[in-house]
Amino acid sequence: MKQDFTVGIWQEGNWYVAQCLEIDLASQGRTEAEALANIKEAIELFLEPPTSEIKPYPDLFLENISRICCLEFSHGNCSRNKTHDNR
Repeated sequence: MKQDFTVGIWQEGNWYVAQCLEIDLASQGRTEAEALANIKEAIELFLEPPTSEIKPYPDLFLENISRICCLEFSHGNCSRNKTHDNR
């Protein structure tokens, strides 16, 4: 899937700053080309799906859980909390 992003570039002192406007991500470089290459890499890493190198042991994980909670938030306020006891 191809996706286009808008990048603003400006100079601050000896550095060029590149900022992706859609996802509020920034990077820098000593040249404009370096700043663009760095922001491209930063965007690629940002969009990369998360992976885990360590896989949890489900049985060990589940046996240590004593309660499962569901928290819902609305505009910074907790509107409803649910608690489920596992024991």
